[in-house]
Amino acid sequence: MICVGIDVAKDKHDCFIKNDKGEVLAEVFTIPNNREGFCCLLAKIRDCTAARDRIKVGLEATGHYSYNLLGFLLANGMDTYVINPLHTNLYRKSLSLRKTKTDRVDARTIAAMLMSDVELKPCADTACRNEDLKSLARYRFDKVRERAKLKTSVSRLVCILFPELEKLVSTLHMPSVYALLAEFPGAQQVAAADSAHLEALLRRASNGRYSRAKAVEIKGAAKSSIGSAMPARSLELRHTIGLIRELDAEINEIESVIQGIMAELRSPITTIPGLGPRMGAMILAEVGDFSRFDSPDKLLAYAGLSPSTYQSGQVTGSHSHMEKRGSKYLRFAIFNAAKYVCHWDPIFAAYLAKKRAEGKHYNVAVSHAAKKLVRLIYALEKSGQPYRLTV
Repeated sequence: MICVGIDVAKDKHDCFIKNDKGEVLAEVFTIPNNREGFCCLLAKIRDCTAARDRIKVGLEATGHYSYNLLGFLLANGMDTYVINPLHTNLYRKSLSLRKTKTDRVDARTIAAMLMSDVELKPCADTACRNEDLKSLARYRFDKVRERAKLKTSVSRLVCILFPELEKLVSTLHMPSVYALLAEFPGAQQVAAADSAHLEALLRRASNGRYSRAKAVEIKGAAKSSIGSAMPARSLELRHTIGLIRELDAEINEIESVIQGIMAELRSPITTIPGLGPRMGAMILAEVGDFSRFDSPDKLLAYAGLSPSTYQSGQVTGSHSHMEKRGSKYLRFAIFNAAKYVCHWDPIFAAYLAKKRAEGKHYNVAVSHAAKKLVRLIYALEKSGQPYRLTV
């Protein structure tokens, strides 16, 4: 068996090759992060190996820096292992008491980890395709979070410019209210608006929900409003609404592409009540190949949802907290999906109620439901069978 350890960086990669007898076949050498460097690495590996040798290539999960190299190795038929940097760090510390961390040392450490066979699983051929889904899911997550901040700004600005408006509508964040504020960003502008134009604008933007009576009510409130007349704030409000509209269009486009990919995958986890394609996509993207995990407990640990353990001598921790290691996106998706599943699925609803009856805080009870959900997702992905409700 031949093990190749690669420490990935932005502009170059440090590589090291050894065999299962401990013999160094290639001392640490550096390749540039380009096509020529990749071909040089492939040629070096083939020079050090025979046709019947089993080759294992390992590299750290260093985000986007490793994507191109990973794709190249998989395309050339290499068994490639992507290793958690935390795992590498702990393994390196276990080998020596000295505090040594360099790229050359890391390349050697990765090769040693491959040789020790510490329950590592190779990447599947679908790894690059999974990266597309992961990229889209994370991109959508960031866009939604950005939009939420802008909506908070809208609420703040309306509180300054036209505070009475919030009590006249069900929510500020709907198309009809945005249409009103984009054209009349403040109580002073609404009060001076033509009544017929204001009525037509509200009726059109709300698809007929708001009639003449609502237009009269809003205009009357604007005339007696305590809102400040601040042109700078009004400009900020109009621009903020414009940014929200742009984000809405971008998020819809991203979700359309995600739904297309999910339709091709036909994952059984979307058959779970309350778990839609958006959260399902984030879970599938962050987990990747389920065959990497031998049990649902390992998947729980990967998501950072497993309880931490503390025991020393006769002292044992009585209040274990969630580890919160691994992918924050996966943890977010599973935890929030659990809330919806508990609402729509009677089995999960009963389980949540049971934990609440035991005196657990709501979030703690949901975390228990999240662990149950992970085990269910793991079972469905392993079997390929859809979810069947049995009460």
